[in-house]
Amino acid sequence: MSVLGLGRMGSALAGVLLGAGHEVTVWNRSPGKAAALAGRGAKVADRVADVTGLVLACLSTYDDQQEVLDRLRPGTVLVNLTSGTPEQARAAAKWAASRDIAYIDGVIMAVPQGIGGPSANILYGGTEEVLAEHRALLETLGAVTYLGEDAGLPALYDLALLGIMWSTMSGYLHALALVGTEGVTAERFTPLALGWLDAVKGFLPRMGEETATGAYETEVSALDINASGLALLVEASRAQGISTAVPEPIRELFDRAVAQGHGAHGISSVFEVIKQS
Repeated sequence: MSVLGLGRMGSALAGVLLGAGHEVTVWNRSPGKAAALAGRGAKVADRVADVTGLVLACLSTYDDQQEVLDRLRPGTVLVNLTSGTPEQARAAAKWAASRDIAYIDGVIMAVPQGIGGPSANILYGGTEEVLAEHRALLETLGAVTYLGEDAGLPALYDLALLGIMWSTMSGYLHALALVGTEGVTAERFTPLALGWLDAVKGFLPRMGEETATGAYETEVSALDINASGLALLVEASRAQGISTAVPEPIRELFDRAVAQGHGAHGISSVFEVIKQS
């Protein structure tokens, strides 16, 4: 099997496969990046056209990768682990079918250092039979989560999950900036933040159910109260001399939902505003 692209992630993939005893061929635009893997027993391909069989592509972007993939031979099995949008993944699947290339799209939910470890999870979409044929090898890299025949679903899940991560991290950094104006250190504040996140995550299953049913009535915490709280957060941030770039858009979103009649509903009713174009 082969790995195309030897950035941090591609190198990690190839290294784990070598460590598991697989014969691995590697290719990279800059051949120097292959030296360390070659020292561990990897074969270095001079041309993409020289690789055959199962190929893992882990390149920078879909735009960067296309001229590389165009050199693959018919009959190749391509597992595309390059990050992109659902539309790009579906276009790549269509392209592969026109070239007699079996196609699986995947997204890696792990950092390079986590590949092959217990926390690594890779989401796949595409032909189930192709995935099943190579599942054992792919499990060397991380847990295999199959999302279905639609090659665009892994990218959709990826961006949705990353959105949660980015939103959470941004909120945490804003919180550090806010309490930091009064000399509170990250070391002191973070344990409280972690405990708070444990409590917050308990609300998610119920919120998901409410978005599915549209039943947003609540006896816990109405949206208008939370919108007022967000206004206080924005006001306090300004008063403390820090940016309101994180809470301001959320405040505006909550205010829109209140204006549309959801003031007495739960926070999950904001979903109705978010899904509007």
